[in-house]
Amino acid sequence: MTIQASRGPVARPVSDEVRDDAVVPFAVEPLDVRGRVVRLGATIDHILAKHGYPTPVARLVGEACVLTVLLATSLKIEGRFQLQTRGDGAIGMLVVDFDTPDRLRALARFDADKLGARLRACDLLGTGHLAVTVEQSDGTSRYQGIVSLQGQGLEDAARQYFDQSAQIPTRVRLAVAENVTGAGVQWRAGGVMTQFLPRSPERRYRADLDPGDAPGGLTMATPPADDAWIEAEALLATIEDHELVDPALSSERLLYRLFHEQGVTVFPAQDVRDACRCSNERIEAMLRRFTPLERRDMTGDDGLIGVTCEFCSTYRAFDPASFES
Repeated sequence: MTIQASRGPVARPVSDEVRDDAVVPFAVEPLDVRGRVVRLGATIDHILAKHGYPTPVARLVGEACVLTVLLATSLKIEGRFQLQTRGDGAIGMLVVDFDTPDRLRALARFDADKLGARLRACDLLGTGHLAVTVEQSDGTSRYQGIVSLQGQGLEDAARQYFDQSAQIPTRVRLAVAENVTGAGVQWRAGGVMTQFLPRSPERRYRADLDPGDAPGGLTMATPPADDAWIEAEALLATIEDHELVDPALSSERLLYRLFHEQGVTVFPAQDVRDACRCSNERIEAMLRRFTPLERRDMTGDDGLIGVTCEFCSTYRAFDPASFES
């Protein structure tokens, strides 16, 4: 059993070393496919443990974190990547931030009255939108892409995003599991993203997008499906959820299972960790922007201004007198 490494032409044995909280980029050259595998262990467990979300909410937050890491690390940027959903479902808002190169945080706001044992996954988000925002640290113009949510899950929303924005054939598989044995964590999450990136211009032809004002009855031309992409999609569809979260299955072994007939090249892994942007300095700067009267209204019975971060649930207390100097 061999797998191609990125640092040399010689194939090597498949590594069975399980590496959690990491992204493994890969390429399947015969299929013109590139992608990445994400496995989250302690990172997603810490994020979810800080909030104690009900199980349906925790699962969706886990999926959103995996999707964010897949998307953010596929971009060659230095800065901030954010995935946000707003809708009329049980989860009214979900936000995941990724600060390059490796910092991840997330939060969700939900309506407990809308949660129930028979709630379908599509009802969690409901009707609304998913927005992807990229802010680069070099001052490049802010980018935002928006996808309409009509009851679909995050996997389908990701495919729709790529169809509409970059027009790159993309498929994503996401999975989250609770109480999986391994590494002493309660929650695990994983995902795979594959993209069809042929070198030939002729094979990059995409279907025209509906302009929105086309005459009634007009049918948009659909290009023939590429055989290589059909094969890649079929292989991705064989992945079981448990394979994406299995603490005993390495990312390389998973890739070998999928693409051993075609051959797969793996690239150096990139670590991911849960880390919040909040700090005493940031909050102090924010509080100084309020007037003395407003800060007085924020002061509790203990004579302090208490601030709890929505992302990491860290509580900090400040003496209002310290802002008067």
